[in-house]
Amino acid sequence: MARFLDPDHPMFRKRWVRVLVTALPALWSVVEFSTGAPLWGAGFLALAAYAGWAFFLAPNEPPKDPPKDPPA
Repeated sequence: MARFLDPDHPMFRKRWVRVLVTALPALWSVVEFSTGAPLWGAGFLALAAYAGWAFFLAPNEPPKDPPKDPPA
């Protein structure tokens, strides 16, 4: 099953892409809060926090091997 935001995807290899994907929702949350839409602001802020955690703070785990079939 695919993750919501997969840091191992080839698109996110460059640091500037990861920073942009984290910064844009954070900046948009400021716009939403300033125009009086706190629910949307909180949603975009949560998205930015999740992206920051996924790209910069989460431990890098090596891919797990698929389960092996039991012997017959």
